[in-house]
Amino acid sequence: MIKFYQYPNCTTCKKAAKFLQDYGVSFEPIDIVQHTPTKNEFKEILEVTDIDINKLFNTHGAKYRELGLKDKLKDLTDDEKLDLLSANGMLVKRPLAISGDKVTVGFKEDEYKATWLS
Repeated sequence: MIKFYQYPNCTTCKKAAKFLQDYGVSFEPIDIVQHTPTKNEFKEILEVTDIDINKLFNTHGAKYRELGLKDKLKDLTDDEKLDLLSANGMLVKRPLAISGDKVTVGFKEDEYKATWLS
């Protein structure tokens, strides 16, 4: 079962959820603000997948800009980045879909087809 971290008002999340539903892929929707993955959960995601930690950041979000992360991110350790991600779900690029060693961040239909329909 796919853990599907989303923000309920996010149109991209809605498109991704509709895609999964249309193809009959079962997933567990999780509100990323109410239930932000913990630091350990993020560590686990990074360990079992080959995703770059920086790809987990929502670089277009207001919170990202508010904290000035565009300039700061490159100077932070992975541990500090994990602290930031786990402290605020709005910093996480969404939807974040995870199942075993598969992960997708954001929604690109081709990527979803390759990852979740194969």
